[in-house]
Amino acid sequence: MAEFIRELIVQGTYEGLEAARARGERIGRPPAMTSEQIQHARALLTQPDNTVTSIAKLLGVSRTTLYKYVPELAAGRDSLVASPSSAALPTPR
Repeated sequence: MAEFIRELIVQGTYEGLEAARARGERIGRPPAMTSEQIQHARALLTQPDNTVTSIAKLLGVSRTTLYKYVPELAAGRDSLVASPSSAALPTPR
């Protein structure tokens, strides 16, 4: 009996997720940073007096999250100063 009830719950959950996807709703955890926050972070990173830690605190995210959403930061801050605005924002993994 318990297995049957569990199967009904699993089936209902699956149907609910499929219905949400069909409506175009986003499933899962929301992104940590908006595109505006990413642009703001890139602008702040071009200024040498701002540290990664201070920018992360200002935006309310961790340093790791900042490195995730601004992948060119891993190559060093000089790469950001050379090209302060990129045409397309990379999507996080």
